[in-house]
Order: sequence, then C-alpha cells, then structure tokens
Amino acid sequence: MEKTNEAGIPPVKLDANSRFKFRCHKDIACFTKCCRGIDIILTPYDIVKLKNRLGLSSSEFLAMYTTPRLLEKTDLPLVTVRMLDEDPSGEPSCPFVRPDGCIVYEDRPSTCRYYPLGVASLSYRRETEDGFYIMINEPHCLGFEEDTQWTVAEWRRDQGIDIHDEINAPWTELIVRKRSFPANIKLTEKTKNMFFTASYDMDRFKRFVFESSFLKLYDIDEKTIAAIREDEIKLLRFAFDWLKWLLFKEGEFTLNPEEAEKRKPA
Repeated sequence: MEKTNEAGIPPVKLDANSRFKFRCHKDIACFTKCCRGIDIILTPYDIVKLKNRLGLSSSEFLAMYTTPRLLEKTDLPLVTVRMLDEDPSGEPSCPFVRPDGCIVYEDRPSTCRYYPLGVASLSYRRETEDGFYIMINEPHCLGFEEDTQWTVAEWRRDQGIDIHDEINAPWTELIVRKRSFPANIKLTEKTKNMFFTASYDMDRFKRFVFESSFLKLYDIDEKTIAAIREDEIKLLRFAFDWLKWLLFKEGEFTLNPEEAEKRKPA
C-alpha cells in the first residue's frame, strides 16, 4: 500500500527523466509557506555551508540552530533545523525565512534544494542513483500551476543538489549500511558521539585530529595531513572515511602498533 501525505495524496515515484512543471517566486501567493511546519534534516555538507555563511563555528551553529535526534532504525544521531514558534501563521517556522524569502538561499540545505522533489528514503540510496524520487505534491503549493518545465535531472543540476549529493554520498552510504544491522546491535555512546562530531561538528573534529593523539595513533601520510588542515571539504571527506573505519573497520586507516599497545587495558 502506498503511503500518503497529510492531504491523502499518494506520492508519485519518479526517475531522472521524469518531467514536471514547477516554479517558485516572490509573486506567488504561497511564497515561503513550504518553510513552515516541516522537519529539515541537515547533512554534513549543509552544516559546513551554513555555518560558513553565518560566520559561526560548527559548534555555535549546532547550538543555535539545530535539534539533535536519533535516526530511526540506525541508532545514529542526526540534526534538524530548530524551528521558531513566532510565525504569525501559528506554525513553526524556519529561522532563516523572512517574508521576502530565505536569507541563506545560496547556501540553503539539500532538503530545500530538492523541493518539490524528495528522495524516497535514505534506505533507497542505491535505487536513487538510478532515479528513485518522489513528488511532494502539497495542496498549498501553487508552484505546480506555473508553466516552467523540468526533468528531475535538470532540476537537480539547476538547484545544485547534484553537488550536495556527491559530497554527502559516502556519509549517506554509512547510514544505509547501518540501517541493515540487526536492531539488537547498539552503538556505544562514545561511538555515537564520535559519529556526531565527525559528521556535523567539523571545527571540533579538526581539533580532535590535530590536537589530540589521533595522528600518533593512526599512520596518516603527510600529504593527507596537509590537505585536511587547509581544505574543509577534504577534511569532511576524511571524516567520512574515518567513520567507515570506526563503524565497519573498513578503509585505509592503519594503527600505529606502539600507540595501540599503550592503549590496551593493563
């Protein structure tokens, strides 16, 4: 049985070549209504873009603008945008939306870029690579009455979603794999905290790498060390690689035998 949205409309399954009509602009009567009464899940790349846009550290951004949660069936932490309750409509509102639009539009999250499309589920990532999308056909949205036509692939390129998805892909794959674990296999609090830090708190993760004993414990080549010290996106990719090793013991991370021996319980 198909799931339906709040209006009882079944979601429409699409592929990359599916066509649809949509255009959102300031003169449309429903402008910014889609920014209210919703959950906006943030990806690691979303947070990097937003915290840099606002001139905040990742820790400051997380504290001011997000709510931590556990992702269903994975035991992994995720973060959503913390909605505000001051909106005149009475619905919780995104803190970045104003009557004339989004103040972080150029660096808006992946969820916002996809709208009015959605990825069916994180668990469908492999299918999404071949084109598993849904149309979020909300009754209040008048953008569907506009004449501008797109294919799904064209929309993704136009909105910059393809870049976001490419950078986040290794992280998404971790979540997909963890979702397949038996429900009785739980992560330790330490592992969940490290997943949170490496996924969302890049500034803290960078301190962890360079100011702890991390580089003594792992044999990381000098070229990689130099790259992740200077380039935040390379640091993000490095974090995803390390999480793969942390969760599944896969990848190119090699322990320094002497340091590993020191950490063994007496």
